[in-house]
Amino acid sequence: MSVQGSGWLCCRLALLGRGYGRKEEEESLELRCKEEPACNGRSPQEVTVCQPSRTANGVKSQPDLPEEMRGLNSLTKSDKSEKSQAGLEWDSDFGVKGWLYREVRGSWIRQRRHWFVLTEDSLDHYSGHEKGSRQLGSLVLTSLCSVIWPDKQTYKETGYWSITIYGRKHCYRLYTKHFNEATHWACAIQKVIDGKAPVETPTQLLIRDIEKNKSDLEVVEQIYQQNPILRYTQSPLYAPLLPFPYGGVDHTYHNGKGYSALRDEAVKLFHSLQQLEVLQDPVALIQGMLQTCLDLHPLRDEVYCQLVKQTTGTDNPNTAVQLRYWQLLTCMSCTFLPGLPVLSYLQFHLKRVQRRWPGTEADSYASFIRKALEKTRCRELVPSWEEIRALVRRREMLCTVHHPGPGSCQLPISSHTTADELVMKMLERLGLQESRNTFALFERSIHREQVVGGSTIVADILTKFQNLSAKEPESDAQRRLYFKLYCFLDMESISSESVEYIFLFEQCHEMMVRGHLPTSEEDLQALAALRLQTLIGDFTTHSPCPPLDELFPRHVVEARILLTPKSIQPPGDAPAVPHVVAPGGPQCFCSGFRTLWGHAAAAAHKQKAEQDLRLRSRLKEEGVLVMGAIMERWKGLAGYSQQESMATYLSIAKRWPGFGCTLYDVDFYISSTGSFCQKLWLGVSAQSLCVYKQGEPEPLETFPYSQISSYGASDSSTFKVATGDCNLLFETSKLREIVHLINAYFRATRHRGGQEPGAEMEGGVGSESRSPSKGNT
Repeated sequence: MSVQGSGWLCCRLALLGRGYGRKEEEESLELRCKEEPACNGRSPQEVTVCQPSRTANGVKSQPDLPEEMRGLNSLTKSDKSEKSQAGLEWDSDFGVKGWLYREVRGSWIRQRRHWFVLTEDSLDHYSGHEKGSRQLGSLVLTSLCSVIWPDKQTYKETGYWSITIYGRKHCYRLYTKHFNEATHWACAIQKVIDGKAPVETPTQLLIRDIEKNKSDLEVVEQIYQQNPILRYTQSPLYAPLLPFPYGGVDHTYHNGKGYSALRDEAVKLFHSLQQLEVLQDPVALIQGMLQTCLDLHPLRDEVYCQLVKQTTGTDNPNTAVQLRYWQLLTCMSCTFLPGLPVLSYLQFHLKRVQRRWPGTEADSYASFIRKALEKTRCRELVPSWEEIRALVRRREMLCTVHHPGPGSCQLPISSHTTADELVMKMLERLGLQESRNTFALFERSIHREQVVGGSTIVADILTKFQNLSAKEPESDAQRRLYFKLYCFLDMESISSESVEYIFLFEQCHEMMVRGHLPTSEEDLQALAALRLQTLIGDFTTHSPCPPLDELFPRHVVEARILLTPKSIQPPGDAPAVPHVVAPGGPQCFCSGFRTLWGHAAAAAHKQKAEQDLRLRSRLKEEGVLVMGAIMERWKGLAGYSQQESMATYLSIAKRWPGFGCTLYDVDFYISSTGSFCQKLWLGVSAQSLCVYKQGEPEPLETFPYSQISSYGASDSSTFKVATGDCNLLFETSKLREIVHLINAYFRATRHRGGQEPGAEMEGGVGSESRSPSKGNT
């Protein structure tokens, strides 16, 4: 390097050292106003550090300034200094002034009347409005201050309209009897706050300076050496590294988890960060910090900056303490993305660590994090314990996926694996890549089944399962990811020896048991017998037989009760209440009436219990009869192989013309007066939408997709279909599933090169909803 170049570098480093070389505790307390000149006349690019309100040993300084001004490098006017010393000097520039009540907290809360004056820099209050009145206090206004407007609840409780102003250290709660006066003050104070230059911290200024000089590594290294705020520390932080608005979380972010002000939460997070150094198992603490960042979005950048700080400036990055910070940084990178300035700073830090410590554990973590940041989208839920344990080891986790038939698959997934990617892995594992049908992933439990959107992060689903299992451990085994046929596009070419054929058979049987296969009771009994032959083989007296609910639709058994002569008789009239004359007057009459009414209610309750008992007895009797008929049919299937039984089962099921369509329970909206035709099915297939009367095999109406001009959500529970001459409205709880399935059929049709249907999707119900052909309407 030339002498001239060396001289320039020395001057530059000296400037940086003068601007940033302070104690870490001091710098962490500083807030700077952007574009304001410094107190000593230095340009804004030269960072200066004022004396903080608290030093490293806890001794306070600057007793001559208001508490909220300590640590602030704000422009102080000479007239304000004179005003605080010699009393109030009226100025024509003062926009708002007047009497207000201020809430004062001491041994009890009380209100005192003061004269308030709003200036361009502060909100001051005085003992009176006369010239020379004593100044009682001043709230410095910066861009981080916030105002809470008057609300009716406070007025109902106190009889006053209140406004609250949050400053750095103080909170003013002001009251007035007039609503217009309160809103006028709130508007004026907010206008002053909005006009202030953005406040920045030294950490922000240093990040910007590193970004500007990242091509000159010598300058950057000198910045790190001269500024302890950028390096690892064992001391606590007294203020966050980034600026946050003053005031509690309750009025800026809606939550009910008891968070305090963002500034306080940021300091607490750094304390939690340091606890990682001593914990034997950090998983719970890591998950708790991630949850805080999920709930309070602005704290994500702060935690990233804290982690960069704690992984910088150490002699050995492979210590157990350092690796804990890298583990949390890994979990953060797979859960949230920081803002662009912090993201650039983080990426530079990772490259710097890899350059300085090649071949170390820190190098491996940095490489893993850089790759993760390229894939991360904001998660809906924080990682589960299992996922965190996998991430801290930089490994994938195993996900169990169930499918029709016996068995399941365990597949490795990362924190970024989507449902579509997992479906592709399942297709490859089961050899179904060449299938002309489409498959999907479902969330399945005892009572419900819901398709998973293709862009959904699988790890979020596993976390949800873990959270639900913690609340309801008894139903843990029933929550699972389920992989099965979704769009039935070509059922004739499925080989009887393939896995897909088993899928078709199992899903057809599920449809039959749910009552979504409209056929005669004789056919249903034949299907149940074929199911037993497939599962068990030839009939024997010692064969373990599954319960009737797994073989036969329950609603058919219930219908038999209403049609048989032994049908349950309707309950008789309630016991008559005898007419009682109350000899003791109205009070005795009321007492006697209540007694008689109690006896009548008890009798009605007993009658209802007896009726339920008779119903259960009749269901059991009919169930035995149906099971006996199924057993007789099963005996006649002796010698049928499993393949023959499955083929015969499907041949019977395919007699229904709508075989292959998915049925949804809907209410058809007939008129604008609110009348409905209850108990209909909406069938969604590859070619059309069909409307069925429940239990009937033939559709009431069929709407080919070529005749549908648009479809979608009219509201949260109404599915709308527009054809050439009419609009159909269906009330359903499965709105999202219906739209997703229709969209999936359209995508599959386009993928196969089929003819484009003419419909458009209206009123999307989620990220998966899109126009199938012409675009959204």
